[in-house]
Amino acid sequence: MESYLIQYKDVDIQHDDHCVVGQATFTVSPGDFIFLIGSVGSGKSSILKTIYGELDLINAHEANVLGFDMCKIKRSKLPRLRKRLGIVFQDFQLLMDRSVEENLDFVLRATGWKSLPSRRMRIEEVLNLVGLKHKAYRRPNQLSGGEQQRIAIARALLNKPEIILADEPTGNLDEENGFAIVELLQEISKEGTAVIMSTHNRQVVGKYPGLVWLCDHQQLTDVTQQYRPERTETDTHAAVEESNDISNNE
Repeated sequence: MESYLIQYKDVDIQHDDHCVVGQATFTVSPGDFIFLIGSVGSGKSSILKTIYGELDLINAHEANVLGFDMCKIKRSKLPRLRKRLGIVFQDFQLLMDRSVEENLDFVLRATGWKSLPSRRMRIEEVLNLVGLKHKAYRRPNQLSGGEQQRIAIARALLNKPEIILADEPTGNLDEENGFAIVELLQEISKEGTAVIMSTHNRQVVGKYPGLVWLCDHQQLTDVTQQYRPERTETDTHAAVEESNDISNNE
């Protein structure tokens, strides 16, 4: 039996007293790359917020994230959950009065890393992963938008997360930098980390492999086949599993 990182069944999501997604049912496995698409206000960000506990669930038959029951989770347990998640925001959310290294060290100290040598080693590792080791002592305002987003991804990787939630990570970037960020997230997913990336950029969705879920009219629908009419060896693990499920049901 497959062990899912996320398993939602018949989940209703409400924001500002308004149902934005009803009866959402999906699973996420290690190494999945998922594009979450839909218009502004369709519920993409709300879905991500329920996964890291920023938005409470209204009704759900099941809502499990990394073994945590999101219907019953206590606020005191959220830091334990979020330590196993990496979150990337559209607006970077870096501390502008601190260097890149200080931004990353702040997160490590806040999540329980007490050893300075261990923190420095981990910071060097994640900056190498995003190709910005040489920018460790720069402040965010000395970096380009694409570089700032790479630092935000490095920050998300610090605690070796099992899932990365990227909320419109290319929204403030030009096309070239946007593609570079998606390519970086794709490489991360190939190492086994699941990535859920919300976006309204259909060009990005058509260019890169992965599952495609559409938020529209308060429904979450798997529309992968519309974007991936022919499966290829580069499709994610989840896409292959989906294909197997379809075959078994026929």
